Amino acid sequence: MPLTVENNIAKVQARIRSAAQKFHREANSITLMAVSKTRSAAMVRIAAGCGLAHVGENYLQEALDKQVELQDLDLCWHFIGPIQSNKTRPIAEHFDWVHSIDRLKIAKRLSEQRPNNLPLLNVCLQLNISDENSKSGISLDQLPPLAQQISELPRLRLRGIMAIPKACEQIEQQRASFHAVQQAFIDLQKDHPTIDTLSMGMSRDLEAAIAEGTTIVRIGTDIFGPRQ
Repeated sequence: MPLTVENNIAKVQARIRSAAQKFHREANSITLMAVSKTRSAAMVRIAAGCGLAHVGENYLQEALDKQVELQDLDLCWHFIGPIQSNKTRPIAEHFDWVHSIDRLKIAKRLSEQRPNNLPLLNVCLQLNISDENSKSGISLDQLPPLAQQISELPRLRLRGIMAIPKACEQIEQQRASFHAVQQAFIDLQKDHPTIDTLSMGMSRDLEAAIAEGTTIVRIGTDIFGPRQ
């Protein structure tokens, strides 16, 4: 297993470098996040040993258990799943980033519950760019007002947008969805010039995401293998 994870990470990093070169990006401007939901702390430790410092988790209790087991490592923890109101306090207390903000109520709770001894909590607004009922996220027209409201919360730092477009196999279709997210990001920067993060692209579509300006790719399967 260690060798498999190491080899997989090397392959993903090669894909990132290749896509960056093809689309005239700097490879070091793209952060590789290891998405470790349902994976063991031991697997995350292997990934960290390969140089990956950013870890994305969808399930709160599972993430908190791993954080205890991996507290000797200097990892940056990202919460990337849907957020229930009764889970905001531990998220505010134990994560560096939250990518899945789609309600002001949740953002307010995170701001109120973020400990004063910790840095501001980095947050991204989740955009439902494909208008899928099965996915969380806000619509394009909801983005500017919610961004303004969240930018005024004292313990949060608005960083940008996260999106999971509808799955498709053709890179042209993938790029079209990601381009719409990138355009929304560019428009948002006019009012919020300090935002700097586009969190988009997963195992199946990271090349298209890199072509359209992503700064964080969230990779699970192509690092850890198919979930059992």
